[in-house]
Amino acid sequence: MTFQKISTLFALLLAVTVSAQKLSRTEKKIVSTIEKNSGEAVGFLEKVVNINSGTLNAKGVKEVGMVFKDAFDNIGFETTWIEMPAEMHRGGHLFAETKGTKGKKLLLIGHLDTVFEEDSPFQTFEMVNDSTAHAPGGNDMKGGDVIMLYALKALEENGLLKDAQIIVAYTGDEESTGKPLSISRKDLIDAAKRSDIALGFESSTGFNYATVARRGASGWSVEVEGKRAHSSGIFSENTGAGAIFEMSRILHQFYTEVKGEDLLTFNPGVMLGGTFVNYDELTSKGDAFGKTNVVAQKAVVKGGLRFISEEQKERARAKMREIVANNLPQTSATVSFTDSYPAMGPTEGNLALLSQFNQVSLDLDQGEVLAYDPGRRGAADLSFVAEYVDGLDGLGTMGSGAHTPQETVNLNTIEALTKRTAIMIYRLINSK
Repeated sequence: MTFQKISTLFALLLAVTVSAQKLSRTEKKIVSTIEKNSGEAVGFLEKVVNINSGTLNAKGVKEVGMVFKDAFDNIGFETTWIEMPAEMHRGGHLFAETKGTKGKKLLLIGHLDTVFEEDSPFQTFEMVNDSTAHAPGGNDMKGGDVIMLYALKALEENGLLKDAQIIVAYTGDEESTGKPLSISRKDLIDAAKRSDIALGFESSTGFNYATVARRGASGWSVEVEGKRAHSSGIFSENTGAGAIFEMSRILHQFYTEVKGEDLLTFNPGVMLGGTFVNYDELTSKGDAFGKTNVVAQKAVVKGGLRFISEEQKERARAKMREIVANNLPQTSATVSFTDSYPAMGPTEGNLALLSQFNQVSLDLDQGEVLAYDPGRRGAADLSFVAEYVDGLDGLGTMGSGAHTPQETVNLNTIEALTKRTAIMIYRLINSK
């Protein structure tokens, strides 16, 4: 389904379901509580941002998790820290749950890790002006974690979580998922199987957008072998083309023959070539040695593939395999694939959730909320549970420069986004 079709379907659904409503007396109390706690929420965000929790910093991920654990303990949730096996080199996950029998069973998803490791120069929360802060991971996605927490805190302070069925899942390795996925995402998928609806709090793509579909993500790797020889013999029948020319051919044909389908993209993220090549999968770092007068005998490329459906993914992989098999003289090549995130398709259930969320926004006088183009979103943990539950994502903070040393979080919008979340949760846990 193209983004244009998604938008058209949502517009038709919106025309049928949206009508003028007002906040109830209880909902107004929720809003007032969020306003009262707004300053505390920003202070909490600063606290967790200042604890480094790069994906490979398992100790830091757990430290952030324990701060959130204490906060959820304090509002009556039953919390569990789930360690990952040491050989996975990943932090654990924090789960918090309130067990009841009323309303929809909700799964709320966030993550504790960031892309900024311990050796990053970008480490601390720093105000830029009265509404914006530089914050490593503040936008992606500790701000979303805080929105989730303070929405639930407002509901608890008004006595509205009694008998609710809510699971909060903060993973510790969203930015680089631990392998195998059968272990690192088992607890999340098990929680989804016990839920009706999943809400994801990845950073917002705009105040008036939410995510009903996300593309999946797959890793790919091409390795090429050539014949090492003096460069004067290149192109000869005995020496052939060398590994780097063969890799160039493969990448060029990927670009010209695989590219083109709507919402399908692929990116070669790192390339090494020469006489000798070393690449460390764990750190994503490597080196190469070669000389201009020696034909390269080795080349390696690591890349990513984004897709909107499993069928699209398999079509792209089939084309890539065909291209890789058609080698230049005296070279050989292999391509391998690693699954990371499945696709989250734009289902009618997801669009219905967006309609409900849009109604909440209108009732808060915050304007209409529309479906965001999935071609402009990365993958996220909600994709792992999309097979089992209806979902909506992108409910977290607003900001800019995510994954860069210029990452910012817009502090002025946290209160408004927390109100949306709290009212949405309140309505869902009181619906049949």
